[in-house]
Amino acid sequence: MSDEGRKLELEVEVPGTPEEVWRAIATGPGISSWYVPHTVEEREHGAASASFGPGPEMQIAGRVAVWEPPHRIVFDGGEGAGGLAFEWLVEARDGGGCVVRLVNTGFGDGAEWDAQYDGMADGWQLFLLNLRLHLEHFRGRDATAMLPLATWAGPRTDTWAALTGALGIPAAPAIGSRVVLGPEGGPRLAGTVVDAAEWRLALLVDEPASGTAFVAAEGLGEHVGVSLWAYLYDAEGAAAVARDEPAWRSWLDAQAVIPGWNPH
Repeated sequence: MSDEGRKLELEVEVPGTPEEVWRAIATGPGISSWYVPHTVEEREHGAASASFGPGPEMQIAGRVAVWEPPHRIVFDGGEGAGGLAFEWLVEARDGGGCVVRLVNTGFGDGAEWDAQYDGMADGWQLFLLNLRLHLEHFRGRDATAMLPLATWAGPRTDTWAALTGALGIPAAPAIGSRVVLGPEGGPRLAGTVVDAAEWRLALLVDEPASGTAFVAAEGLGEHVGVSLWAYLYDAEGAAAVARDEPAWRSWLDAQAVIPGWNPH
């Protein structure tokens, strides 16, 4: 049984008109540019899908339960399916820009649901930041997502130190500094730090193509999910993802307890 009282409610201020923001949160190309690859049939009760990785178990089917452009869309698992639902609300602000609100419901009871709730609370912080970066810097353009991830041994403080050390960057880089991520002889990502905390950082990327990226260590137990995700724009970005993603996956998996971990 789901816990009706437990939900995630988050919001972010973003630039753009309601129509521009709607494209980012309610269409396949838009969502794919800051979250994970999506397909969306743009109508009420239309089919939707999300891809968290290459395996069949990483493909999540759903539907558009509510379609009210450009202000409200709800994604769920389908008629009578139960489980998680995601309501997105867009409100124009005086003077320009919008507030985007997310209400994430459908969490059940028990330790597994508790872990999923905590993981999604962390994950949505990253993705809402990335949504804002997408609308600030790349509004109306489409990115190709690169989503390598794995589970490393914890605790998280040790994992973060090991990850940043292996990437050749400080554990707490200064906002505005330029960093180059990459193991010796491996692929590279480079850009300006736009957000940093004790378990994550976000970049505005300029190499190997224009885009955004975040590095994160999620989870407080003995196993920690490590992600190194990038969203690279236009044809140059698509080519870079095709070339570099296998190498990034192999590098993360080489130190993994469980390859291909999915926190979201």
